[in-house]
Amino acid sequence: MSSLPIFTMISRGALAISLAAALAPVSAQAQTDPAATAGEGLGEIVVTASRRAENAKDVPVAVTAIGGEKLDALNSSGLDIRFLAARTPSLQVESSFGRTFPRFYIRGLGNTDFDPNAAQPVSVVLDDVALENPMLKSFPVFDLASVEVLRGPQGTLFGRNTPAGVVKLTSAAPTDHYTGYVSASWATYNTVNAEGAISGPIADGLSFRLSGMLQRRDDWVKNDNQGGNAASELEGYRDLAGRLQIAYESGDFKAVLSGHYRDLDASPRVFRANIFRQGSNHFVDGFDKNRVNLDGYTSQSMKQGGGNLRMQVHLDGLGTFFSTTGYEKASVESTGDVDGGGCYPYTGCTAGTLGVGSFDSNTGGVTKPEEFSQEFRFATDDMNGIRLQAGTYFFHQRLNYNEYAYDLAGNRVSAILHDNTNENIGLFASGEAKVTPALTLRAGVRYSHDNKRDTITLDPALAASSISSQLIAVDLPLSNTAKGDNLSWDVSATYALSADVNLYGRIATGYQGPAIQDRVTFFSTPSVAKKQTTISYEGGIKGAIANMVRFDLSAYYWNTDDLQLTAVGGVGNSARLINVDKAVGYGLEGNLEAQPIPNLTLTVGGSYNFTEIRDNNAFVAVCGSGMCTPTGNTFVDGGTTYSYLDGNDLPQAPRYIGNATLRYGIPVGSGEVFAYTDWAYRSSINYFLYSAAEFRGRSSLEGGLKLGYKSDHGYEIAAFARNITNQIRAVSAIDFNNLTGMINEPRIIGGMIKASF
Repeated sequence: MSSLPIFTMISRGALAISLAAALAPVSAQAQTDPAATAGEGLGEIVVTASRRAENAKDVPVAVTAIGGEKLDALNSSGLDIRFLAARTPSLQVESSFGRTFPRFYIRGLGNTDFDPNAAQPVSVVLDDVALENPMLKSFPVFDLASVEVLRGPQGTLFGRNTPAGVVKLTSAAPTDHYTGYVSASWATYNTVNAEGAISGPIADGLSFRLSGMLQRRDDWVKNDNQGGNAASELEGYRDLAGRLQIAYESGDFKAVLSGHYRDLDASPRVFRANIFRQGSNHFVDGFDKNRVNLDGYTSQSMKQGGGNLRMQVHLDGLGTFFSTTGYEKASVESTGDVDGGGCYPYTGCTAGTLGVGSFDSNTGGVTKPEEFSQEFRFATDDMNGIRLQAGTYFFHQRLNYNEYAYDLAGNRVSAILHDNTNENIGLFASGEAKVTPALTLRAGVRYSHDNKRDTITLDPALAASSISSQLIAVDLPLSNTAKGDNLSWDVSATYALSADVNLYGRIATGYQGPAIQDRVTFFSTPSVAKKQTTISYEGGIKGAIANMVRFDLSAYYWNTDDLQLTAVGGVGNSARLINVDKAVGYGLEGNLEAQPIPNLTLTVGGSYNFTEIRDNNAFVAVCGSGMCTPTGNTFVDGGTTYSYLDGNDLPQAPRYIGNATLRYGIPVGSGEVFAYTDWAYRSSINYFLYSAAEFRGRSSLEGGLKLGYKSDHGYEIAAFARNITNQIRAVSAIDFNNLTGMINEPRIIGGMIKASF
């Protein structure tokens, strides 16, 4: 595939210079007081959940920020953005496309749809630009100032599709003095994680920051099938990315022009046929994480480029005018052996055994999302305790993608062409008033209008294919449209019990526009889902004690009407959008950070999240292979087994999430010897809308450890391990063909070196 022309400003040569000058694992600066890293207390956490920089305890939103050493440690083994799963309360992340298509869930709300046009209720915002297409949300995590996870509806101040929350990524900014870092690590399977940045002045008022990242890993899964079209080894990748920022400041005017580029060459997600023991969610005897049996094509590549221009001008005595322009474009090719097997009953293999598919299914395609967004916003200065914001938002997406299917011989037998457009217009306003020295009230409102159109055609070259016509049950070409609008709002109050402890309460609504599911292969028919709306009630307490303990605790309840769900898989491997009457969720979330003695810091976080579908009439087909063991309320019609959804958990919604970190340092010479460990737990999950014994994912506990020496002069050397216990769990599944599953990352052990200046 050709590179993207819009970002010739970041050429391969410039990217190579960036990497050669500065290679390293992430060195994001924590948004905490520097004293926190010097053993002198925790300092404060600054977040931008309200589109202003504020102390986290003053913001009436459940928000968790990750930065600095924690972000560095979590990303040390070359993982993609999925490493955030369970690292903050109520957050789950998974993918059936590997490194190119993350799916986010907050407080149980998310979308398991695997089609490129899927709408997700969790927004990913990179440098104030909302990324809509799920594939664009996969841009690598490197050289960040912080990651903020905002839980609950954020429909007033953030771009679009935020009824569950926002994952906000903020790049480290250019500086007016020379600084930077380089680091590199090597680990199991020749895993390399190299990253670096250099930042400094160019001229008076003009500065830059150039950063780059290289992640790679050898293929470590051996394919025992040598007669098919699949690669002989799998699960390797090479991921190269860079970012260039130019900042200008003169008086009351500031601007940052940022451009980024990514080039990925990798294996697709490895599907493993019949890894579940029938009637159980445990692996079958003989399962080996290092071996598979695949015969279909396996390939994945991605080129992504984009950028943004953020400008602000302060009008003395009035406020600040902001303009944020964003553009993003990508080309993604991904082809996988979906049945997860390399032989079949009709070729003489025993049905239902490890590595055997019920029938061959090899699908893939090329996806090309292109997005443009523009936001204008005005925020007033503090006017005797009153602050206001208002603005407009425009979003346009063009999405082209082709679906391909192959026969056992590797011949392409179907090519479905999709041409989608998606537009959103928004108007928003919010304000806050300090009613008394202790009480602050806030409120906001946003009007959104969505307009979507999808056209499906069949590649003329394959229109006469008998196999293609058997796979498609509708007449093509075919078009669908969806329009919707909504008025979202929120109100909140913060009450200061003391200078260090606040109570807050918040009521907020969220909106996700109508959606189109345009899948027509495997006899699927397109479906259109109407908009979904959410109302959320939340309250909590945030505070600090003597600069040694920082804490927050929140309780929430949400109700979503006309919830959009995707029935995936089943007998026809369909992907069908449905609306259920409603779903509800409620829970508790908490974080605690403490420094009981100098040089010892610990954090503990967790959540209890209950979710339930409430619709007496909603049902979906269960597994198409007939091999799974449904555990819900089922019925049979026309030989097909269906399961009612009423009372079920939402998919990929763990009831419990917990995480903890512990860091201890011992001063040695002009530095310290340190140990850092982190752990994340999530309880069992359903993979699909229905429940089945095999498709109830087991609970997971993964830990990391880092031991090293850090010099006061900016040097660090350390050994690290991820998934210390080498616990292997299925994290997702495919149910149309057999008991196919996908697993987590294995244990990675390595060493790293870093220099900062």
